[in-house]
This record gives sequence, C-alpha cells and structure tokens, in this order.
Amino acid sequence: MGAEFDASRIDETIHGRLRLGIMALLSAASSATFAEIKQKTGASDGNLSVHLRKLEDAGYVSVEKSFVDRKPQTRAALTEAGRKAWLAYLDQLRTLLGDTPGN
Repeated sequence: MGAEFDASRIDETIHGRLRLGIMALLSAASSATFAEIKQKTGASDGNLSVHLRKLEDAGYVSVEKSFVDRKPQTRAALTEAGRKAWLAYLDQLRTLLGDTPGN
C-alpha cells in the first residue's frame, strides 16, 4: 500500500449511501426534480429531504422550489463546488484503490 492511502480524506458528506446516489445522479444530469431523485434512489420523502438539506448546507447542491401547473416542485442541481467535491471524491477513491496513472 502506497503512502497516499488515507481513508480519512474521503468526504463524509458525500460518502453516505443516499447522498452518494444523489451526487452521482446529479453529476450526470443538469438537474432533477425531487420526484425523479426519489424514484431513482428509492428514498422516502423525509429521508431524501434530510439528505438533500445536508448536501445543500455543504454547498454541494442548490435546491429551487417553484410551481408547475399550480403544483409545488422542488428541483436540485449540483453547484460548481458540488461538482468539484464530486470529482475530488472520485479521485480519492481511485487513490485508495491504487488506480492512479502509471499503475
């Protein structure tokens, strides 16, 4: 194992299973509605709300609330900081796995 192995560098805000799923989903889409995220992750309303809030509080996700056809709609998207944190998280996992250039 190389000297670069340091599991404590993993971003705990992202690393939770549901938050990881949300980040992965949003990294592949410009944005997604609450209903879309809920359907793709299998989360309950309350659980999804809590984890979106944690990502929002970290500055990784922006949440916008609006009305569509007189119905409330919540839409989430990665922020620039969230995209950077996501890429750093993936890089750290690669490092932990020894999957670095030249290996």
